[in-house]
This record gives sequence, structure tokens and C-alpha cells, in this order.
Amino acid sequence: MRPVTRRASQNPQRRERRGHRPAGLGGDRVEGRQAVRELLLAGNRRVHEVLVAASSSKTSQRPSGIMAEILDLAAELRVPIKELSRAKFDNIAVTEAPQGVIANAAPLVVHDLADLVRNVSGGVPFLLVLDGVTDPVNVGAALRTAECAGVTGVVLARHRAAHVTPSAAKAAAGAIEHISMALVGGIPNALARLSELGVWTVGLDIAASNTIYEVSVSSEAVALVVGSEGRGLSRLARQRCDVVAAIPLFGRLNSLNAAAATAVGCFEIARNRLRN
Repeated sequence: MRPVTRRASQNPQRRERRGHRPAGLGGDRVEGRQAVRELLLAGNRRVHEVLVAASSSKTSQRPSGIMAEILDLAAELRVPIKELSRAKFDNIAVTEAPQGVIANAAPLVVHDLADLVRNVSGGVPFLLVLDGVTDPVNVGAALRTAECAGVTGVVLARHRAAHVTPSAAKAAAGAIEHISMALVGGIPNALARLSELGVWTVGLDIAASNTIYEVSVSSEAVALVVGSEGRGLSRLARQRCDVVAAIPLFGRLNSLNAAAATAVGCFEIARNRLRN
């Protein structure tokens, strides 16, 4: 007996890979309650419409919690709200669990690399550079962590890297509304440019002799550079970093994924700055 499988067109992850690749930075499709609420609260870009899945229950009770807040915010901002049947909603959803709400909005603004350094209000630049991270969920989780750690800007490669797809936006849980982002042609050249702009670059590399806990960056403009899930930092990116540092591991596994490494690195830099 042949196993029962979902057709490719019905698989949200495949649908994202095939049909929703951002031309620029992305962010025009936001799915999930936290992400949509933050999009509406931030008010940084135009929201074209909010799509909600019709309730499957026979009662017509008003939604509560975050969903109620989303509907109130959309009404206040005069954003059209469209209720779709569950079947139609599931058919257009891109992520695995959109939580009954989708927003279509203007794409995120792509900033110039120099602007991430010069246009920082109330402090010194704290940047995150993602070198070839291709998993959108990892990118989104890294963005969420970065925003919580006080990162002021994020640098992504224009090619061969994940941008802000719907899965990334959902995993970021609204962080994309609060962090400026730049797209660059190549990470090594971007690191050289950051050096010219006075930014100290710290790369995470499992083979480094120093650990991240030995790096002192309490007052400098700094960029944390995190490599891809499979191969880590590229050779040229590693060479362009001012210093490379390892995250010490004490278990039997020999690596962290990009999002977890970002969390450790970002909050260690944040801890350094708290001591200053």
C-alpha cells in the first residue's frame, strides 16, 4: 500500500520556497498573531489588509486576547479586515501554523550599510551580520533574539541567504518592525566597509582559540558575525573579522544552530555593555 503524502502544492514550507521568495528584503507577508500585532502596533509601514480565518465553532463569540487586539488595531488604523473560510485561508497560508491571521503589507525598507552605523540614536552601533544563513526560521529567531539584546541593525547577504520570508517574519515575532536591515552583495566586502566605518567585527567560529567570554567590547561599535548552519563562517568572512571567538561547548554535540549561536553571542556583548 502506498503511503499517503501531501501534494507539494499543499505543503506550506514547499510553497514558501517555490512561491514566496522576496525580491528585496521581504516582509510583505506577515503570518502569526505576535508578528501581525507588532506590525500594526509599530506603524512603520502601510498594512494593506488583514486576513482572518473564520471560526470553526458554531458560536459567534468575539475573539479574545491577541486576536481581539489585532482586530481592534486594524479597525483603528482603517485596515481592511477580510474573513476567509478555513479552507481558503489554509490554502493561501505559507507558514505551518499561521494562527488564523495573515497581514499583507508594504515591504521592509532596505537601508544602506553606512546608515546602520551612522543613524543610531542613543548609543553606539551594535550590529548582527548573518553570513549565508539559509534557513528562514533560523533567520527569524536570530532577529528576535537580536532585537531583545539591543541590536541596532542587521546585515544580510543579497544572494544565497534567507531574507524575511513569511516563516522568518513569524519566527521573528515582530522584531522585523524594530530593527533596520541592510542587504549587501557580499559579506566579506561588507565587513571591510564596516571596518572603515569604525566598527569592530567579532566572528563566531568553533575553531577559534579565544572564547566569546574573553572578548571585551563594552564601549566600541561592534558587529557580531554569525555563519551558516552547515559550514559556519566563510573563509573570506573569517579573514575579514577583527577577531574570531568560539562558544565553548560542554556536551557531546559539536555545534549550535545559527539562531542559538546568535543568542549566546548577542547577550554576551549586551552583558559586556552593561558592565561599562
